[in-house]
Amino acid sequence: MTTQERDRPGRDQSTAGPEAIRDAARGDVAQEDAAREEACEAMRGTACEAARETVCEGADGEEALDIFAQRCPSRVMFAELVDKWSMLILMSLAACGPQRFSELQRAVGGVSRKMLTQSLRTLERDGLVRRTVYPETPPRVVYGLLPLGAELAELLAPLGRWTEQHTEQMIAARKAFDQAHTDG
Repeated sequence: MTTQERDRPGRDQSTAGPEAIRDAARGDVAQEDAAREEACEAMRGTACEAARETVCEGADGEEALDIFAQRCPSRVMFAELVDKWSMLILMSLAACGPQRFSELQRAVGGVSRKMLTQSLRTLERDGLVRRTVYPETPPRVVYGLLPLGAELAELLAPLGRWTEQHTEQMIAARKAFDQAHTDG
């Protein structure tokens, strides 16, 4: 779809969809803004939902990763990464360095042994965390970040700091919202 076709007046906006987002990634800022508006409009309709049922298909028919596509592997990865325990584990390993299981459990307050074990296995399987077993009696197991995990943890750190800095504002906004929407 060309920019002229996309921006043509009277064009049914509900038929826009994934290609608008992909075009934006290749275009300049003005095109990106127009495509974003068009994509938002499209997401309100059913045409976009139907398009999202497909698996990661690019505009040229080749496979392309699309985090918004329902069955795309990148979406599954994203969902695993934004799990609260995974993010906190990665951030703890980045801040404190390699840690034993019990150290990680203390560092990530509130995580159960079961959830810590599951999260560590997932992170290890995804190539983000390395599990090292030292042949001692008793065996010592240490978890540390692999390069991919360190890169991700570096991106998460500002999110953690932002959350700490703005929590009070968000709590105040919640209270104001709840008061404004309380029946009575």
